[in-house]
Amino acid sequence: MPDFTSALYLGMLHAHEALCPWQQMTTGRPAVLEPSTRADRLADRLALMVGCESAVLATSTLHIFWDLFDILASESVAIHLDAGSYPIVRWGVERVAAKGVRSTTFKKHDPVALQANLHRAPDVTRRPVVVTDGVCPLTGRTAPLREYMRIVRKFGGLLIIDDTQGFGIFGHDPTDALPYGGDGAGTPAWCGVAGQELIVVSSLAKAFGAPVAVIAGSRHWIDKFKAASLTRLHCSPPSMAAISAAENALAINAAEGFARRNRLLELVRIFKRGMRGIGVITQGGLFPVQTLTRPAGSDAVVLYTQLLQDGVRTVLRRASNGGRAAVTFILNCLHTNFEIDRALRALGQFRLQNFRTAAV
Repeated sequence: MPDFTSALYLGMLHAHEALCPWQQMTTGRPAVLEPSTRADRLADRLALMVGCESAVLATSTLHIFWDLFDILASESVAIHLDAGSYPIVRWGVERVAAKGVRSTTFKKHDPVALQANLHRAPDVTRRPVVVTDGVCPLTGRTAPLREYMRIVRKFGGLLIIDDTQGFGIFGHDPTDALPYGGDGAGTPAWCGVAGQELIVVSSLAKAFGAPVAVIAGSRHWIDKFKAASLTRLHCSPPSMAAISAAENALAINAAEGFARRNRLLELVRIFKRGMRGIGVITQGGLFPVQTLTRPAGSDAVVLYTQLLQDGVRTVLRRASNGGRAAVTFILNCLHTNFEIDRALRALGQFRLQNFRTAAV
């Protein structure tokens, strides 16, 4: 059955025989009490890759955001949240907003709205913290990170990026021929954004297929996070299995990442070209998450059900802000041309049947 539901974009599966062995899954001790040498080495490699001074691992981005905003709340800050931000980062913001930290939302990917927010801030002594996703998987568009960074620097603030979707896909030096860039270092690298004001949080569970997360930034902020993080004290650290998978992911990325990203790009283009051929428009740009603009609502539910009956698995999603249902195809570099062709035939047959029904 062609399956278009997995966000393992680069097809990294990490079978146990491909991983470096470990003697035990976990020590039973929190990371703050007994740091792992392998975890620290991996964090250093990820910091270098992302372009930050320092980094530290965590079990998930939820653990990171739970702590990060609480640590920021101990200072005089005001949070400005891009409306397109992913729910997990929102949960971290909502937690400290409930404690009284000023939090406002501005229009998705809109630097003008962000600047207006900052100018309207009632207390200019509070340091602004701007929070955004690196890339919107629904549209495939990256956030205007250069503009956000320019504004952040103007106001003496911080820029926090959740780059879970972009990490492993986007990277340095994008061109027309290589729209993803060259190395998978992430959306800030793709946009040419770096600096002491930057904090990047990413899960490796999508493109890199490893269930572990990383927070990277200046040495000052990462040291502060390590010292004050409560999840590093009260929760189990990333397992050795997850760390081994992440190590394997970086090895695969070094050896095959360029080819895998090119194959993924080729498949996205084949898919979009085929969709246009049967009169279907998708949104998502060249990002591997492709959402049909039509049908929508109840018709999308009917399409989803019909595709499933025809042996094609897709994602039935609800648009943000209570929007109508839509059908999404998630591609990865392990998909075959045959699987895409089968999906196109099933969708084309659905359209033909509906057109005939409408005509009758």
